[in-house]
Amino acid sequence: MSAATGPIARGPERSGPSKESKERFDATGRRVLLVCVAGGFTTLLDQSVLNTSIPALRETLHAGPADLQWIVAGYSLAFGLALIPGGRLGDVKGRKWFFVSGLALFTLVSLVSATATEPGVLIAARLLQGAGAGLVNSQMIGTLQDVFDGQLRARALGMYAVTGGLAFALGPPIGGAVLALAGPEHGWRLTFLLNVPFGLATVALAARHLPKPRPSTRHADLDVLGLLLVAALTLALMLPFVRPPGWTGWLAFAAAALLLLGALARWQRRYARRGGHPLIHPALTRSAPYALGTATAMAQFGASLAASLVLTMFLQDGLGLSPMGAALVALPSAVAMGVASALAWRVVQRYGRRTVTFAMAGSALAMLLSGLLAHGTPAALLPWLLALLQLLGGASIGLMGPTNQAYVLRHAPAEAAGVSGAILQMAQRIAAAVSVSALSGVYLRETARGGGHRCAYLTASVVCAAVAGLAVLASVLAGRATAREQGEGEPVAMSRGRTPTR
Repeated sequence: MSAATGPIARGPERSGPSKESKERFDATGRRVLLVCVAGGFTTLLDQSVLNTSIPALRETLHAGPADLQWIVAGYSLAFGLALIPGGRLGDVKGRKWFFVSGLALFTLVSLVSATATEPGVLIAARLLQGAGAGLVNSQMIGTLQDVFDGQLRARALGMYAVTGGLAFALGPPIGGAVLALAGPEHGWRLTFLLNVPFGLATVALAARHLPKPRPSTRHADLDVLGLLLVAALTLALMLPFVRPPGWTGWLAFAAAALLLLGALARWQRRYARRGGHPLIHPALTRSAPYALGTATAMAQFGASLAASLVLTMFLQDGLGLSPMGAALVALPSAVAMGVASALAWRVVQRYGRRTVTFAMAGSALAMLLSGLLAHGTPAALLPWLLALLQLLGGASIGLMGPTNQAYVLRHAPAEAAGVSGAILQMAQRIAAAVSVSALSGVYLRETARGGGHRCAYLTASVVCAAVAGLAVLASVLAGRATAREQGEGEPVAMSRGRTPTR
């Protein structure tokens, strides 16, 4: 439903709302959008701020490499585990109080993280934080799809996607500023405490302004076995990257993932034949554009997050910059992302779905050039050149992220709004856990072998660019699949509410 015409803002019946009312958020819609954007920003900022704090945290807690992997990637693991169950619960029971309870958990555990004195306590807190954040974020896309319609839905989803991107881009500058002001020993603790005022304010706003829960009367079954199979599959996919198990373990996890995937597919078909409503809606499994668009988002998110983490490590460990200096190098990415996202719908109006492909290619190019420049550029000049490339990378993601998300989610039926968004986010979380663990491992191994930080950064950047190249390929295939399903059409004016066709 549109915020201008839907039930939460309906009032007296109106015939033929004006074009202006269709293109603007009303007061109720703006409040709902504010809550979703605030919740997304608070929970997603946490991960990127922490990236800057890792060296300080490592020294204060005397954390080993395995501890650091769990602290960084465990959050994504729990986040991913909570997404699909949370999305389905929201679809069936209503979203408001799952949003509120998830954000309250996230905020409370942030206090525990800030006061941790041992790595094990922080690991446990990060897992609980991730679970709360996953429960919150699984409600957001469903809420936006419930409340808004047409061009307002596309714009709202775009703003949510941009919020996530800006949170990841602004995290390093914010973390660097906190560490510079408070010092490394206390600074990393303050980065966790930043979550508390934002979280409490958003909880209060959500309790007041989110629409009342409207449990589903058409699809009230939860498919508990499906939820358990998805949780087990998520663990099988993510755990080996959080804690690498050796070759035997890799093979065991791969075999378990294949078995669980087959069991999930069989169960979903059987559950549907019995008259139930399976966890993964059949429309999602049959849609090639949805699957390929999700693969595009997955590769982009993993490559971008890993590239950001490796850049931070290289700037501090390799070039000797302070956390604040490293944050300033990354700042142009956030600025460019914000500007590009504001212009994304105009670009889409002219170029259609090709916007995703071209923007992703720009991101891959920025990653590759960063590694090449780092290998041979003098240290005094290198931060400036890397900052310029961050400008290109941020602009590319600002164009690509919200556009791709809008194209992906338009293939989801209304009754699976929460699950469709959760699957998209879970795929990105799996990509984050895999990429962060793998690429940080690549960087650390290369430096340990004596190749130096520059060679290590070049190697990691080439791998990130290759993953981004897979996103380009997936985007091209998604465009062709959409064309086959719907036929070629005019480039999309998503800001005007026309249905995307490319």
